[in-house]
Amino acid sequence: MGSQPVEDFIEASSGVHYSGFHMEGPNSSDIEKPTTSTGVNVLKQPFVIGVAGGAASGKTTVCDLIIEQLRDQRVVLVNQDSFYHNLTPEELTKVHEYNFDHPDAFDTEQLLSVMDKLKHGQAVDIPKYDFKCYKNNVFPPRRVNPSDVIILEGILIFHDPRVRDLMNMKIFVDTDADVRLARRIRRDTVEKGRDIATVLDQYSKFVKRAFDDFILPTKKYADIIIPRGGDNHVAVDLIVQHIRTKLGQHDLCKIYPNLYVIQSTFQIRGMHTLVRDSKTTKHDFVFYADRLIRLVVEHGLGHLPFTEKQVITPTGSVYSGVDFCKRLCGVSVIRSGESMENALRACCKGIKIGKILIHREGDNGQQLIYEKLPEDIAERHVLLLDPILGTGNSAVEAISLLLKKGVPESKILFLNLISAPQGVHMVCKRFPRIKMVTSEIEMGLNKDFRVIPGMGEFGDRYFGTDED
Repeated sequence: MGSQPVEDFIEASSGVHYSGFHMEGPNSSDIEKPTTSTGVNVLKQPFVIGVAGGAASGKTTVCDLIIEQLRDQRVVLVNQDSFYHNLTPEELTKVHEYNFDHPDAFDTEQLLSVMDKLKHGQAVDIPKYDFKCYKNNVFPPRRVNPSDVIILEGILIFHDPRVRDLMNMKIFVDTDADVRLARRIRRDTVEKGRDIATVLDQYSKFVKRAFDDFILPTKKYADIIIPRGGDNHVAVDLIVQHIRTKLGQHDLCKIYPNLYVIQSTFQIRGMHTLVRDSKTTKHDFVFYADRLIRLVVEHGLGHLPFTEKQVITPTGSVYSGVDFCKRLCGVSVIRSGESMENALRACCKGIKIGKILIHREGDNGQQLIYEKLPEDIAERHVLLLDPILGTGNSAVEAISLLLKKGVPESKILFLNLISAPQGVHMVCKRFPRIKMVTSEIEMGLNKDFRVIPGMGEFGDRYFGTDED
């Protein structure tokens, strides 16, 4: 990790990021591409929000409020204003006759190209338009990295159906015309260096007509209409709640209701970055792997049944709470699963833990070598521990053994750190009544059936038996 302490890295990763992490690393062409069982590359798509409305309606304020509340996600703002056409010398001589609120004023093809690259995980350079000389090459472009959320903002962002089709959510900011005019006068005189007479002339000639002809008709495409713009904090709060729900749902969670993925934060992402880094020392790997494992275990315990219980507090008051599930046991899949035992013992005092050893070679994890389980396991809720889910063959063998021992499928809770989609399909489809908890879904498996991007050989790195 170089000279930078890992604590500094974690601390830095918890701040607000508006345009994603800027990762300096190998070219994407140098990284081995993972595949699913169908041979198609897997790429998590960003959540795209479109924010439209009249000029000076409060779109930017709404965007800023959304970004502020989504501070634990990677969010990037893309303004349609960045994609104005450069004015020709002839147009510059008649700049006051140029309609900046007409759809033809924007380079939509360039916008579509930028969005296509961002959605495919590529960093892009977005131009900065100079409204004093009407060029987009005066200032250096803004570097934007792929993100979890992309906000597209602009007066005519809903006009082109190709741009609309990119959006997962469409918001129209609706503000009274007199309020928009007052804001436009203040903005154009201060930020764009125009005099009031020019602003009013342009408004009467172009802006009002363009709003009626082009902008207002796109209101019908909106999923959500926000009256009063950025002043409507209730609407913004509800929008952010919906976005968080969508972001927290991995695509596989929509297929398998028994799959639970811990909601990611920059703290969790930072810990994943450290344990995945091949240069991380054994000491740091164990420390941050243990932290992640503890989060998975605590989350998993939350899915166990409970009973209501009332207690008397030291103040003599009654507190209505819950009582923990009593009949539990852990089962670790040797040897990587043993790394999760300490976290389970720390959460469940005196818990019994059994062992299962399964031979895994390449894509074949079918052979049971050893098992030592509590005699009364059929009467307990079982937490099955295995940090890495690859093909799912070993997990299927372990779960099948538990079922043979009389454990009801609904009483099995499968906990792991990372899961390949192939393994998720294998386990959740075959055992729809178990519950599975993981901290991240991986991109896939490579030709050697290793999880990608993965963490390497987890057991070797955790117990210090790797060749290095």
